[in-house]
Amino acid sequence: MSSRSSLNDSRNVWRGLAVAALALVLAACSTLNGLGALLGNEVRFTPMQLQASLDRNFPKHYDKLGGLVSLTLLNPRLTIPQGSNRLRVDFDLGLGALGSDSSRPAGHFALTSALRYDPGTRGLHLQDPRIEQVDVPTLGGAMTGSSRALLNSWLGEYSREEPIYRFDNSLLDKLGSRRIGTTAIESGTVVVHLDQ
Repeated sequence: MSSRSSLNDSRNVWRGLAVAALALVLAACSTLNGLGALLGNEVRFTPMQLQASLDRNFPKHYDKLGGLVSLTLLNPRLTIPQGSNRLRVDFDLGLGALGSDSSRPAGHFALTSALRYDPGTRGLHLQDPRIEQVDVPTLGGAMTGSSRALLNSWLGEYSREEPIYRFDNSLLDKLGSRRIGTTAIESGTVVVHLDQ
């Protein structure tokens, strides 16, 4: 009876150790998932990680021409189309003129872009973004010259100044002395290559 009891105790100890090891592995995976997976000489980010960053930073409201025209970008949706080396971001778009409300969607537009790392912001920025699709029913479904200029102006400013994803201190600490090199989109993920 005592040998059976010690066998059960031994099994319980092994089960407890297995559960603790599994919990540690899951915690490590969730940490990597939140920060980007550091694999050798590269860091990989999933579209979901970039989407979470966009969700925290939108909607964005812009006034142009001294407040005569306003633009609000809402509900960003980031994807990486299969086989593409560019990501796609779809936005709902609110337009306002002469003080009218731009906080409600009046249309939609989509852009595609490569990515680059900017050490000044410690973030991933749009690189060579292109507007792919615009649908604004209040403007007859198509962009006018002034609204297209407003959208292109925003896109240029945004890609220069604001990252779509910002590296946090714990990820930069893990990189140590390695420098961040090129950024590519490969097999549905964003890959940041590291230089020695």
